[in-house]
Amino acid sequence: MNPSPRNAARILVDQWRVQGVNHVFTVPGECCVPVFDALLDAPTIRLIVNRHESGSGFMACAYARLTGQPGVALVARGPGATNAAIAVHAARQDSLPLVLFVGDVSTARREREAFQEIDLQAMFAPVAKWSVEAGRADRLPEIVARAFQVATSGRPGPVVVSIPEDVLSASATVVDARCHSPVQAAPSDMQIAALGNRLRGARRPVLIAGGSGWTAAACANLADFARANVLPVVCAFRRQDLFDSREPNYVGEAGLGIDPRLARRIRDSDLVMVFGSRLSEAASSGYALIDAPVPGQTLVHAHAGVEELGRVYQADLMINTGMPQLASRLAMMAPVQDPPWAGELAAARAEFLQWRERPAVVTQLQPALDPWEVVRTLREVLPDDAIVCNGAGNYAAWLHRFFDHVEPGTQLAPTGGAMGYAVPAAVAAKIVAPERTVVCVTGDGDFLMSSQELATAAQCNAGVVVVLFDNGMYGTIRMHQERAHPGRPTASALVNPDFAAMAKAYGGTGWRIERTAEFAPALTEAIAKARATRRPSLLWLACDPRLLSPSMALGT
Repeated sequence: MNPSPRNAARILVDQWRVQGVNHVFTVPGECCVPVFDALLDAPTIRLIVNRHESGSGFMACAYARLTGQPGVALVARGPGATNAAIAVHAARQDSLPLVLFVGDVSTARREREAFQEIDLQAMFAPVAKWSVEAGRADRLPEIVARAFQVATSGRPGPVVVSIPEDVLSASATVVDARCHSPVQAAPSDMQIAALGNRLRGARRPVLIAGGSGWTAAACANLADFARANVLPVVCAFRRQDLFDSREPNYVGEAGLGIDPRLARRIRDSDLVMVFGSRLSEAASSGYALIDAPVPGQTLVHAHAGVEELGRVYQADLMINTGMPQLASRLAMMAPVQDPPWAGELAAARAEFLQWRERPAVVTQLQPALDPWEVVRTLREVLPDDAIVCNGAGNYAAWLHRFFDHVEPGTQLAPTGGAMGYAVPAAVAAKIVAPERTVVCVTGDGDFLMSSQELATAAQCNAGVVVVLFDNGMYGTIRMHQERAHPGRPTASALVNPDFAAMAKAYGGTGWRIERTAEFAPALTEAIAKARATRRPSLLWLACDPRLLSPSMALGT
């Protein structure tokens, strides 16, 4: 049967339905009006209206991280695209399948620096996996299908599709494409055998898990492999939900502010197995844990993107594979009998537990509000499946060092260090998983870059709980200033509003917390209030500005 003519906006929305899209995050622009009209006839797609395009992009990133499916954002040309660019960068560094659609300038007005005109393909080419203009209505099914295919295959990443305004209003007679089918490589029998031989010959092995593409089943298979072989497991920067930190095999995070003893163990190991992580600058301590390009340790590197293998590190064994495909084979491997490193695991675990104890700077300063106790309380109160989100800032060091992630899909945090991520990510998580407790842990600088998305939370009945660390400064910058130029701070102080009043203005509830003992009852009340009202609850923590990080304080 021949299809009927459709305008391009309806063709686009129909392709979204074919590709399984159920949420689209947007700030509306006039060039996209035909798409919003077409969405009225697509009730299976929920349109989330944001207050800033970075919020749309960050929400799409969080959706992708939480669900494993492509996140979709729709923004307008020029300012809308540039505002959303931060999320494209975040998706690139996080290896997340993001598809950003941009309503663009009409083709008849191109190359004149028309109103809000930007060369979008040139702008996004260095950071996106693919940047393309859909210049014909009849090619939309092909281009949209390819966008989703590229975003999800190999190393996942962002794709940008721009559609000129006049194309969106054009009509075409065209059949729909099929749903994308992500393609991932799998390890060969020879590679698995080589990995087994390397492991059996090791004396001080360590396993580092990271990257994207992990499923709950893959995490369970990884845990089985680690337990069977008595392996010390390290999670890469902001990927701590890949392995239960309460397990005896877990020995810490390879990220910013790594335990020096763990860093030494990785450097002194004779076999480093890196599964999923790129070994980025943050995860490798500035490329110091493993020498580049030729590692001092035997290195096994498994990654979904073939272009990442050998890019920085010339590993002894390189495996191009998706993580579920690798983990299923690991779980079936015969374990090493009586591994000689068993005692080393116990020692590494003991060091990790010691690293989690109350830091000396807190004991010395005795702040009225103890951030270590705050994180301990979060660990005790929150359910195992609670989703915890954070953005960038020194406050995150307390969370990453002292919080236990028990289940996969419980940590949303940008590995590229984007400020402003925490609030939109938490709101997206609560929209996608309304039955779960969602906590946004943020700092005053991070929060104020996207606090307007609390309006989105209120509009969408997303009862998130915000834990806001306020020390009146850009703490990370102040820390670096004190290290490089002691006693000469500049450009890092912040004059902040009444954050509790802000929460109330957005239809939520706010508390100001000044003492440690006030936090636990307020947290319990905030969770209950957010659940009952389906509005944001915000706990505003008055932090001691002397306490810059778990390992550094002013005047010490």
